[in-house]
Amino acid sequence: MPDRGGGPTGPRIRVGRPSRRVRTLLMTLGVLAVLGMAFTMFAGFWTDWLWYRSVNYSSVFTTTLWTKIGLFFVFGLLMALAVGFNIWLAHRLRPPLSAMSMEQQNLDRYRMGIAPYKTWLLLGITALVGLIAGASASSQWRTWLMWINGVPFGQKDPQFKLDVSFYAFDLPWYRFLLGFGFAAAILSVIAAALTHYLYGGLRVTSPGARATAAATGHLSVLIGVFVALKAVAYWLDRYGLAVKSSDFRATDNWTGLRYVDANAYLPAKTILFCIAVICALLFFATIWRRTWQLPVIGFGLMVLSAILIGGLYPAIVQKFQVQPNEQAKEAPYVEKNLEATRKAYGIDGTKVTDYSGTGNAEDKTRLRDDVDSTASIRIMDPNIVSPTFQQLQQIRNYYAFPNNLDVDRYAKDGKEQDTVIGLRELNLAGIPKKNWINNHFRYTHGYGVVAAEGTSADAQGRPNFTESDLPSKGDLGTYQQRVYYGEKTTTYSIVGGPQKEIDYSDDNGEKTTSYKGDSGVDLSNPVNRAAYALAFGEPQILYSGAIGDGSRILYNRTPKERVEAVAPWLTIDGDAYPAVVNGKIQWIVDAYTTTNGYPYSSRTTLGDTTADSLTATNDNRAVVAQQNQVNYIRNSVKATVDAYTGEVKLYQWDTKDPVLKTWMKAFPDTVEPKSDISKDLMDHLRYPQDLFKVQRELLTRYHVKDATTFLSGSEVWQVPDDPTNRSGSAVPPYYLSMKMPDQQAQSFSLTTTFTPTGRDNLSAFMAVDAEAGTSDYGKIRILKLPTNTTVNGPKQVQSQFNSQEDIAESIRLLRGGDSEVEYGNLLTVPLDGGLLYVEPVYVRGGGLKYPLLRKVLVTYGGQTAFENTLDEALNKIFGADGATPEPPDSGDTTPPPTSDNPTVQQALEDAQKAFDAGQEALKNNDWEAYGRAQKDLEEALQRAEDAQASRTGGGGGASKPGTAPSGSPSPKPSS
Repeated sequence: MPDRGGGPTGPRIRVGRPSRRVRTLLMTLGVLAVLGMAFTMFAGFWTDWLWYRSVNYSSVFTTTLWTKIGLFFVFGLLMALAVGFNIWLAHRLRPPLSAMSMEQQNLDRYRMGIAPYKTWLLLGITALVGLIAGASASSQWRTWLMWINGVPFGQKDPQFKLDVSFYAFDLPWYRFLLGFGFAAAILSVIAAALTHYLYGGLRVTSPGARATAAATGHLSVLIGVFVALKAVAYWLDRYGLAVKSSDFRATDNWTGLRYVDANAYLPAKTILFCIAVICALLFFATIWRRTWQLPVIGFGLMVLSAILIGGLYPAIVQKFQVQPNEQAKEAPYVEKNLEATRKAYGIDGTKVTDYSGTGNAEDKTRLRDDVDSTASIRIMDPNIVSPTFQQLQQIRNYYAFPNNLDVDRYAKDGKEQDTVIGLRELNLAGIPKKNWINNHFRYTHGYGVVAAEGTSADAQGRPNFTESDLPSKGDLGTYQQRVYYGEKTTTYSIVGGPQKEIDYSDDNGEKTTSYKGDSGVDLSNPVNRAAYALAFGEPQILYSGAIGDGSRILYNRTPKERVEAVAPWLTIDGDAYPAVVNGKIQWIVDAYTTTNGYPYSSRTTLGDTTADSLTATNDNRAVVAQQNQVNYIRNSVKATVDAYTGEVKLYQWDTKDPVLKTWMKAFPDTVEPKSDISKDLMDHLRYPQDLFKVQRELLTRYHVKDATTFLSGSEVWQVPDDPTNRSGSAVPPYYLSMKMPDQQAQSFSLTTTFTPTGRDNLSAFMAVDAEAGTSDYGKIRILKLPTNTTVNGPKQVQSQFNSQEDIAESIRLLRGGDSEVEYGNLLTVPLDGGLLYVEPVYVRGGGLKYPLLRKVLVTYGGQTAFENTLDEALNKIFGADGATPEPPDSGDTTPPPTSDNPTVQQALEDAQKAFDAGQEALKNNDWEAYGRAQKDLEEALQRAEDAQASRTGGGGGASKPGTAPSGSPSPKPSS
């Protein structure tokens, strides 16, 4: 263009091109940046592939990957074609341009601006929507695999008579397709409308018709497709009523049709479906009629019908038909919900038996004998004694035990006994010097099992270890003791190369080893090293001399991580537990198949129902699938993880579960048959706690079988809060070998209690047979207490313990100095029509930072004993060996003060001296002296008790040796 200015022109500045060297440098940097980004993405993919191949589950990786890729490309391409085709068609149907208005003149600038780039703009828009749609579709890989591989349940819903698999596998996929169709229709309408407007097919301010005939027909067809999809949605909504959740009678997530659903919403959805079909046909008819009049009228009718028929009419039915006689109207639907919920959660076989709760304490000798045959009462609380294991069996600071130990069964002298067990795992926080080599090459594994009898303690209150020391030795025989995979092993280790590992230390010095297993990924390949250096953000992996031939990297080392990775379709129990099986330490992991599409079955949130006082106070006891809502659950898989090799095995446990069968079709050869479970492994399998907690939460309402009782709410229970701590969370279930009234022998069981809603007395006691491989495994028994009498619940029993003055005084003495008292698990055992409560009491005394068993609290029939051992407490309760049980506390029985009582006074002074001697022995770690002091303390308190009883005439009042007469101060522990 010529210069149209009038002034002189200045000097012309030539802008030169960059030199060849600069261009080469920029091009090189660009190529390197692209290669870096590509290798970063490749590193994540490659390390995942190597890990799955190392655990022999590469088929899981490839099946998941190809499914995601297939969904991404299919649905991404469909969305791109739908939007791109409608943009192209709108452009093709554009009218001849005639700039007759300011609106069209303004749009002409945009048309001319994009004219050179129309093809690239079309490709860019379609690529963008395709990428978004493909990414969204790839996340539905589980839905696709369940639909394509679904197997029938063999059960039909009571309303539509369709197999449950339709709701669990088919309906979720149909809803995804429907949602995708809605998205494609809406985006196509928007894209076509904008294109028509840009090229004059639609006009806002221009004179004349607002839309050309071509634009009217095109947009009408697209809107007709949208309305047709809405008709399909109305039809699917009919079936969705069977899995719809609502709040009903204070029951959250009550699922299934109610009276108003069956008699108002269901016909309304059918009518709306018909109206939507007619409305869609009216929109399609505009291809020939070229007018919006009828479609707009039809669309308005559909909206009005949705308000009146779909909203107002059901509200009228609920108000004037249901509410005046709700119980009669809702009863048939409640019965369907009761049956479906009980079946979906596996509680339909629950046996509920009436139980008096008040035992006959007359034949005390027989009752004392019955206790031993009824239960092997565990006084070693696995949630309390971990610090004791740590102190006595840690051996080295770089070992540690989990915060919560586990309970298992092991045979001793031909008899199975409940055993508290834990692994001595690696604790990197305790290594002498932290650096990259020590953290990842030298300190790589834990060592050995530590186990103790669950039903006894030694004279000092310490566990009776059946497997201990380093290396561990005891009743468990010979096994591979090195622990490379465990709950506390959360970082990677590089093993098997030139760098030796610390094995363990003994009196002869430090032992070293080199990993001989085939676990992990080989790092001798430089590509692998580069990939892991990038994936872990650790460049030393690439060039460190500590890595050489044979070096392997171990990661994903917790049992839960490994099972979740190889079976991403399973929900994993929050607590894996170790067992010595066939000469190996195996982590046993319970896994669940779930769905939220079981018709009429009420939903539950797993994170809420599996939370208790342990998950509230301990980080390592995880909560299952925090916000995962389900209405069907099965413990369908038992998994094992080898603590040395990391090998993962999945075993089919529930052979009838259709959800598991579906996943086994999707991932063939990943789950081994139940018959492959060895007898040694079977002996250590147990009923999982998290499933039990889900079931007990449902049984607070669904233990009733008739709709009338359910609707009245008179039989609603609750899981009581844990009375032994202040977390305010539910009491956890307890493993215990015991015999229910209808059983002939003890069985390893999982137990819990119920109280009425808003009250503390006992409603019921629940136990499930937890011993795998037996005919009664999984059988739930509930002992239902009468509602016309009051039986103390856990909180009331704990309060009774705390309120008795002689017990309170003994507790005060135990708390003397800087000692702390910890209450163990409050166990409940049904015994001869009554309930026996047992609670161990631990003390962390003096300079010791770990708990020792000091006392055992026992109550039965209102009588309470607080003794040094369980046998002594039981003997006192049942009057064995001449012991006299404590009568129930019936108010203030403090004797009137007397002027002098030298016998009581002397006994209390002796008790104080013995207590002080015990505290001094604790500070000096002199266990022999501490044992003598405890014996002297017990004798002194007994003398004070006897003197107090004789002073009051030996009557029936509760003894209170800690209550001194006037002028005689009771002993006070030194501070």
